[in-house]
Amino acid sequence: MSRRRSPVTRWRRQARRFGITLLFVLVTSGLWYGQERQVRDQLVWMGVPEWQSPTPVSLHRVLRNEGFLVGWSDVRVNPLWVSYQLQMVEDPSAGPRPGFRRDWRTLWPVGTDHYAGSGYDRGHMAPNYAVAAVHGREAQRDTFYMSNMSPQRPDLNRRLWQRLEAVVIDHFVPRFGEVQVITGPVFTEGFLASLFKLNGVGLAEVRDAFRKISDNRVGLVEIPEAFYKIIAVPGAPGEAPRVLAFLMPQDVRGDEPLDAYLVSVNEIEARTGLNFFPRLPEELAEVLEGEVVTQGWALEEVARLPGRF
Repeated sequence: MSRRRSPVTRWRRQARRFGITLLFVLVTSGLWYGQERQVRDQLVWMGVPEWQSPTPVSLHRVLRNEGFLVGWSDVRVNPLWVSYQLQMVEDPSAGPRPGFRRDWRTLWPVGTDHYAGSGYDRGHMAPNYAVAAVHGREAQRDTFYMSNMSPQRPDLNRRLWQRLEAVVIDHFVPRFGEVQVITGPVFTEGFLASLFKLNGVGLAEVRDAFRKISDNRVGLVEIPEAFYKIIAVPGAPGEAPRVLAFLMPQDVRGDEPLDAYLVSVNEIEARTGLNFFPRLPEELAEVLEGEVVTQGWALEEVARLPGRF
C-alpha cells in the first residue's frame, strides 16, 4: 500500500527545489554580470560613462557590440553615448558597407527607413570605416544597427563629422598608437528634462511641454541639437594622458576648420549630464577635463583637410 505524502512534506520539497533553482539563477547571473563587466571594462578607458545626477530622462541601458559599447536611451530613442577604442593595425581597410539593421534590443521599433523624408541622415556614432579597420567585419556590421544612429543634418554627417572621423583614424591613431573615443548627441535642455521637475504648474504648461517634445522628433527619435566627440590618449606607462574634445552643432556648412569646435570635456559634461571618465583621479580630471590643450596633437595640420569621401 503506497503512503501518501502530507501537504507539509510536499511544500517542503517544492520550497527546496525553488531554493535550489533560485540559487542557481543568482550564481549564474552573478557570473554573467562579472564576465560582462570585465568585457565592458576592456572596451573603455577609466570606466563606463555615468550620470552626475540621475533623472528619469537619464535612464539608459548599455548595449555591447563587437568592438564598441552603446549607452542606449529608450526615452530619447537615441544612443546617449558610444565608446570605442582604436589602435594601430597593419594595412587598415574596410569591406563593402553592410545594410542598415533594426536592433531587436531596443524597446521601440526604429526601422531602417525611419528617417526617410525627414531631412536628416542616419548618422553613425561608432564609425563604419574606423571600427571595421580595427575590429573587423562583424564589428562593421554592428555599426549599422539603428541603435548606433542619431539624426544628423547632411552637411554635418557627410562633411564636418566625417572629416573628424577621418582625422581620428588616419592621423591621431598613427600619431599616438591607441586612442579611446566617446561620442554622442546633445539634446535641447528644457522641455523633456524639465517636465520631470515641474512643480505646481498648470495643465497648459504640461501640454505645451509635451507638444514641443513631440515636435522635436523624427517619428519616435528625438532630434539632437549638437554632437560631441571626445578623444583620449591613455599614454604608455609613465606618460601623461591627453584629451581633446569637440562639440559640433547641427547647422554647419561642413567646410569649417575642426579646431573651431574645440571645447573642454567639462563643457560637454555640463551639456549632457554625463561623467565620461568616472575612474579618473580627481586631480588629473581637473586638468584633463577642465582645459583645452592642443599641444602635441598637430591639429593645425589636419583641421582643414577634406573628407575621405
